[in-house]
Amino acid sequence: MTTTRREQILDTAATLFAERGFHGVSMHDIGTACGISGPALYKHFAGKDDLLTRSLTSISERLLAEGRARSEAADSTEAALDALIDWHIEFALDHRALIVIQEREWTNLGAEGRREVRALQLAYIDIWVDTVQHLRDDLDAAEARAAVQATFGLINSTPHSARISPDVMRARLAAMARAALLA
Repeated sequence: MTTTRREQILDTAATLFAERGFHGVSMHDIGTACGISGPALYKHFAGKDDLLTRSLTSISERLLAEGRARSEAADSTEAALDALIDWHIEFALDHRALIVIQEREWTNLGAEGRREVRALQLAYIDIWVDTVQHLRDDLDAAEARAAVQATFGLINSTPHSARISPDVMRARLAAMARAALLA
């Protein structure tokens, strides 16, 4: 997969935001890390706020699109749940910086960015809730949503806790997520 300049800038900005915090990073820092001048970044983004918003929006769009695709491609509800779990674990392990900035920098998003990201996140959660409710008809939507969001908390904790090999962590998280959702 070829990475565009825009994607490279988003990835670099996310990494820097995760390492130093949103307010600890300048456009110059991002440009330097990308090998371009700070002012050249303005060809791609309106500013640092836009970079944060686009980082979180683009990954939320990707989570939703991939979650939808994997769920729809599954040949059973159980397989759909496994596909969703595998996807979210893959995301959490491969995009730790985005997990960190989502958690730490949410308040730095403008109101419109928060609305956009939240709408995408809710649509992604709804895929999980529908899947869980098919497997757990004893749960109403609110209970299924609570279980899904708690499971996200478990999986999304990996940027702070993953001290074992990625393969072992994947297997451990998958078993724990499945058990939590089906308990």
